[in-house]
This record gives sequence, structure tokens and C-alpha cells, in this order.
Amino acid sequence: MKWRPIVIVLAACAVVVGLGIWLQHLRLVGHWLQVHTGTVNEPGPYYGFWSGFGSDLEEFGILGAIGATIYSLVRKYNCHEPGCWRIGNHPAAGGQFHLCYHHHPDFQGRKPTHELIQRLHREHLEREMAIHSKLEHIHERLNAPPAAADNLHGPGPPAQNAKAAGDRQTG
Repeated sequence: MKWRPIVIVLAACAVVVGLGIWLQHLRLVGHWLQVHTGTVNEPGPYYGFWSGFGSDLEEFGILGAIGATIYSLVRKYNCHEPGCWRIGNHPAAGGQFHLCYHHHPDFQGRKPTHELIQRLHREHLEREMAIHSKLEHIHERLNAPPAAADNLHGPGPPAQNAKAAGDRQTG
């Protein structure tokens, strides 16, 4: 069952009912709003507003900033699967995504068991060892001493190089 359309329809109905009640009691609601925002019964124009409700505008800005910060943190740490609000603390795709256990491909929708954690850890160590051994092999090849100088043929006439190499076809 889809909950989002149901919630949207119920919210829209509540807004329509609230507007209907407000329109039926417009004079009472309007007067209540004027008194509580401080725009009537005060010695000067808008004095009540700025010393009452209007002075809270800064606090609304602060609350808005706090709300935006919380939203940003939730978006950063929640599961990257669209529509999922679980905490995504399992990296996937080389750390590019953070997914919850429900959406992580290694967990297949179940919480990770001890055996699965051990298997994934063992596979990780094997990959790290393979990378390390490959890098060590490359390092050894690059730092190996050069070949013996006896078999090297430097610049010179081609016949001399061929004779040094043991080529019998040259004269």
C-alpha cells in the first residue's frame, strides 16, 4: 500500500477544513491574529509588533539554520538508496556510497552475520595482500641492479658491434 498519496490527501483535506473554519470565523481569527502579533492596542504603529512577535524573527532564522543543518547531516549520513531514511554505515562501490544493511548488495537485505563479516574481512585481506605483493614485485624490478656490462653493446660501428655479439655473417 502506498502511504505517501494517502498522507498527501489527508493533509490537503486538513488544510481545506482549516481554511473553511477560518473563513467562517474571519473576524474573530483576524482580531486574534492582530492582538497576538502586536499590531493593535499599542501606543504607536507597529510598536507592539517589533517589541513582541517581530523580535522573534531572528529566532525563527536561527531555528531555520538549525533545521537546515540537521537536514544536511541526515542527508550525509543516511542510506544513499532513494527514499531510505536508515543510517548508511556500510560503504559500497569503494566507499562512493554509504548504504544500510537492507540495501547493501553484500548483505542481501539481512543484517550482517558473524560469518558474513568474517568472510568479507578475509576477502578484503586477500585483496590487500594481492595488491601489496604486486607492488612489492614492481618495486623489486625497478630497484634490481642493471645487467652485466659485458653483454651490452654501446655506440660504435655496426661491424664492431656485430663482431662483439658473435655475428659470423659480418666480415
